[in-house]
Amino acid sequence: MKKILIIFGHPRFENSKVHSSLINAASTLENVTIQDLYELYPNFNINVAKQQQLLLENDVVILQHPVYWYSSPPIIKQWIDLVLTYGWAYGVGGNKLEGKIMCNVVSSGGSTTAYSKEGSHKHTLSEFFLPFEQTAKLCKLTYLPPFAVQGSHKLTETELNEVGLQYQQILEMLQNDTINESTEFTKINLLNDFLKNS
Repeated sequence: MKKILIIFGHPRFENSKVHSSLINAASTLENVTIQDLYELYPNFNINVAKQQQLLLENDVVILQHPVYWYSSPPIIKQWIDLVLTYGWAYGVGGNKLEGKIMCNVVSSGGSTTAYSKEGSHKHTLSEFFLPFEQTAKLCKLTYLPPFAVQGSHKLTETELNEVGLQYQQILEMLQNDTINESTEFTKINLLNDFLKNS
């Protein structure tokens, strides 16, 4: 069974019903480690050695966060900048993460329609997340499409519970190697679509 590391960053987690549902769902599974960056490092002084050790101990890395201006909250970027170092994660001798899997798990106020070619944002979430994808590739990680909870402000309690169950299902598939580097992703935009097709 693969081990999963969730790097979580939400500056207003106490107000987020979506991420509360997601974190609660993930917390019920074995072999899932959650790092709440704003809780652990309120001054952004990230313990690089600890985070690198966690990366070595896990097989799947999930960056979980709300969508802030087509990207992530700043502490996620800080984690990437400090933890994925040259000579360790990439560059000459930088192969510590080779063969692992990475993806984003996100929430957005904008709907699926808004994040489309025809929608108000003119691009899909996957297109906005190209920097994450390229970061993963540079570090020899396999990057999977995001799992996204969209139109998050309008979700009912029933829908929030369903989102949590879907996240659990995705995590279990990753743990059991149902979703891996050999999975065909060219026909889907989000990991959510994989659930529909499986």
